[in-house]
Parts: sequence; structure tokens; C-alpha cells
Amino acid sequence: MRYTYDTGGAVCAHSIDIVIDDESKLISEVVFHGGCPGNHLGIAALVKGMTPEEVIKRLSGIRCGGRSTSCPAQLAEALKGAAAK
Repeated sequence: MRYTYDTGGAVCAHSIDIVIDDESKLISEVVFHGGCPGNHLGIAALVKGMTPEEVIKRLSGIRCGGRSTSCPAQLAEALKGAAAK
């Protein structure tokens, strides 16, 4: 399953593409568009091979500076949306 999520909450990335393997139900690819490439490549590498539920559990609620959300938290929100489809 391929899913694109438009971020909210004034984070650096403006969208996130996610691929979840239909058979294993594991995350096989994450691509952030916009923002800090190094951090986003690191996040993508760390979550590859994980279940969406584990990523949601680990990344939900993370804040960036004075913002109420962050790029990692937006990935968790994206995965919640993907699970609903």
C-alpha cells in the first residue's frame, strides 16, 4: 500500500510518502518532502521494517521546539491515517 500524507502543524516537511508491504504489513519505505534531509533520512531508515503500530507508539506526541507537533509525530499521524484506509 502506498500512502501520501500532507503534514500539518507548521512542520518543515510538507508531505510524507509511505509504503507498507501488503503481505508483511511492515513499513518498506518512507520519504519526507521538504525539511531537513539528514533527519528525515535517519527517521526513514530507523522505521523501515517496523510495524506501523510500533512507529505510532514511539513517535506520537513528539514536539519540535515550541510547536505542538514535529516531523516524527506527523509520521505517526500519517500511519494512523494509512491504517484507517
